[in-house]
Amino acid sequence: MKIRLIAPAQEKTQGKRGLFPPLSLAILAGLTPDTWEVEVVDENVEAHEVDDTPDLVGITAITSVAPRAYKIARAYRDLGVPVVMGGMHASALPDEALQHVDSVVIGEAEPVWQDVLDDLSSEGLSPLYQADERPCLSQLPRPRWEVFNRKRYVTTSLLQTSRGCPNNCQFCSVTQFFGHTFRTRPIDAVLAEIKAMPASNLILFVDDNIVGNRRYACDLFRELRALNIRWFGQSSLAIAWDDEMLDLAAESGCAGLFIGFESLADKNLQQMQKGGVNQAERFAEAVKRIFARGIGIEGAFIFGMDEDDPSVFARTLAFAERARLSLAQFGILTPFPGTPLYETLTAEGRIVETDWSKYTISNAVAVPKKMSQQALESGFLWTYRQFYSYRSILKRLLPRLGKNFWLFLTLNMIFRRVSKGMISAKQSLLDAYGQEIENPGHNP
Repeated sequence: MKIRLIAPAQEKTQGKRGLFPPLSLAILAGLTPDTWEVEVVDENVEAHEVDDTPDLVGITAITSVAPRAYKIARAYRDLGVPVVMGGMHASALPDEALQHVDSVVIGEAEPVWQDVLDDLSSEGLSPLYQADERPCLSQLPRPRWEVFNRKRYVTTSLLQTSRGCPNNCQFCSVTQFFGHTFRTRPIDAVLAEIKAMPASNLILFVDDNIVGNRRYACDLFRELRALNIRWFGQSSLAIAWDDEMLDLAAESGCAGLFIGFESLADKNLQQMQKGGVNQAERFAEAVKRIFARGIGIEGAFIFGMDEDDPSVFARTLAFAERARLSLAQFGILTPFPGTPLYETLTAEGRIVETDWSKYTISNAVAVPKKMSQQALESGFLWTYRQFYSYRSILKRLLPRLGKNFWLFLTLNMIFRRVSKGMISAKQSLLDAYGQEIENPGHNP
């Protein structure tokens, strides 16, 4: 029996080199018995031919690639190949997904994946599969990275130590997908997986919040010290105020952290239920404390919240450059299905775009309160262009980062190329609204 596991990409981005492969498909491959032949297709780095050779097709998809996923599913079903779909989008909208696929896995797949395979071999697939309980992470299989072409990625050294997040931000899908839980893997299992990895310059922890459990994080960092690795992970800003945890993170080889600042307006943070963790007046001090340990920061910011007017772009850029953030990710507030934000904006009648391919956090799919949709998109592009200009890159990186300078310089150049692609696609919009962004009092 042959199974083809597919990670779709938006059609315009297919076939390019990727940062890292999809961990979810590597885990599914690890769960699949040896009696199955497993093929993995990641459209972010390769095109693939739809044919009738597999006995089962499994697709995982986030919202922005759902239309592409549905197109692939229909093509295989036309050839008589059964298709099962999982991931964030199908879990949030299973009835929609079932219009295009034979079966949907809701939530985490580990507890039900064997049921899917057994049913296919006997009476046939059920429309829905959903575990009664969240999986225990001590039972996770070793991801099968050998099914990927490692040369097509910047790194394949990634792993997960936990699932979930103790926070419940209104715009985030994590809590809805994993439940309001925070589960951890045995540290011995994490260490064994790292030791089994090929030599790597950088290991990525793909946890949504690696410090979600303080005691576990500190114990993990202590054990990592002996491995002499460099790693990058995602953390809440809570780490900035914990000297012991910060010191241990630095000693364990932490090169950088992805941290969601989200907004410089406390009213926005409170509205999104982020105010308990983030306080805008303390951002600058938090950054200094993290940088003092030699740890770089990729800051994340969201534009289009209810308190944002056209001045938000220049103010956010000024903070990011003054704080000398190593990297930054800017996004437009996007109401993903299944999130509280989606329910709120739907009830207010503010969602104006239902083409899921637009849900890339780079399009204004909902109406903001204090600016036009065009100004929101233009300001988003303007901020990216300014932050990843050569001037800004050198200004931010030269004074600090030490041994991690070349790592973050490389990442800045990658982000610069990506942002240039976004800007060129909407250059006319940026030209039309650039004056409104640089001079917020102007209203064309």
